[in-house]
Amino acid sequence: MDFLQQLEQTRFLAWVSGGNSIWGYPTILFLHTFGLATVAGVNAGIDLRVLGFAPKIPLAPMRRLFPLIWTAFAVTAVSGTILLLADATTKLANPVFYIKLVFIALALVNLQLIKTRVFGDPLVDTRPVTSIARFLSLTSLVLWMAATTAGRLMAYIGPVKGLE
Repeated sequence: MDFLQQLEQTRFLAWVSGGNSIWGYPTILFLHTFGLATVAGVNAGIDLRVLGFAPKIPLAPMRRLFPLIWTAFAVTAVSGTILLLADATTKLANPVFYIKLVFIALALVNLQLIKTRVFGDPLVDTRPVTSIARFLSLTSLVLWMAATTAGRLMAYIGPVKGLE
């Protein structure tokens, strides 16, 4: 715990968490929110299309959205790491943080499965969408909503006593 407290008090992380600059915590939180909104939003668009919404829009060109998703995830991961380190002693003692990480990991695995199982088929637009593809898309929607909800709950559910 001493290491985490020392880390929180480094010049950069102290500036992020306690500085009065708009470029500190507010900007990093904005980047985290924007990145997550992009990841979850683009995923939701793909998922809804796979589930049958907007059937006239072809699926195959949506494959080009995966680099955008991964770039937005990188922004989310970097900004999230900074936010975590700026308040590590509190966040790492919060069980909801670990629940959030599990949902994110599962959502990323699911995303990769959608990419390979749905968009890996060169005839994706000429065949009906499989039940596995629909299941993966529904699962994706649930996992990203759960990860987002867990992230928001961290602000309201405090750390477990003894883990701090």
